[in-house]
Amino acid sequence: MEFSTMRRSCVLLVSLALLPVLGMAADSIGSYCAGNSYAGNNKAVASINSVLADLVATASTGGYATSTAGKGNNVIYGLAQCRGDVSAGDCAACLADAAKQLPATCSYSSDARIWYDYCFMRYENANFIGQADTDAGVILVNVQGMDNAKAFEKAVGKVVGKAAAQASASGSGGLGRDKDQYTAFVTIYGLAQCTRDLAPLACAQCLSTAVSRFGDYCRAQQGCQINYSSCRVRYEIYPFYFPLAGNAGRATTDMTKNTKIVVHP
Repeated sequence: MEFSTMRRSCVLLVSLALLPVLGMAADSIGSYCAGNSYAGNNKAVASINSVLADLVATASTGGYATSTAGKGNNVIYGLAQCRGDVSAGDCAACLADAAKQLPATCSYSSDARIWYDYCFMRYENANFIGQADTDAGVILVNVQGMDNAKAFEKAVGKVVGKAAAQASASGSGGLGRDKDQYTAFVTIYGLAQCTRDLAPLACAQCLSTAVSRFGDYCRAQQGCQINYSSCRVRYEIYPFYFPLAGNAGRATTDMTKNTKIVVHP
């Protein structure tokens, strides 16, 4: 066998070996489907597929994208964004999976949204770009609680408050992170992020709404995340955002330890 042929064969084998890894990059943490089904509308389905393909192609390189396709009753608006701390490779893998799973999960509904640890993607038949949206979302609450509830909730509020302030600051790219040593053995890690279509004030309002719901859902649980369509806020007592600190970090959510709540408008 010639060297060039061997080289092509090796490249092919390596590429094939990587496929399962990319395909299992992350599982969805939740989805929301509403409106009418476009499954029998070829023009609308084509618009949805066009928007999703464009979002993957554009957001994979920049971490964020919006897209529009179609005309009249078949127009579709879309948005995709990766978490600001993840690598380009993880971002691209997450977006590719989101674009594949979203129409399948929602059966080409006119309003579809899907959340992952690393990215978020949505499309709708109405123009939502630039508008803060806290109507629909996915909330994950760790089933394990903490002692001394009031002190822990106060410490969590301090961490997520600082992360939210960073995320809503001009020039931040919509991402904020913070951590605080709660006890000698417990550190609280917090992350806040807005979609980049929001102005700083709209971002701050979205995050404020999310943080205000912690008292309703999170209480003194070991971890909690509120994921809206325009922003997300999360805290854990282990490192979960990049770069991961120490050996105890986990980059993805352990769904077996969380209760999932889907919020409907």
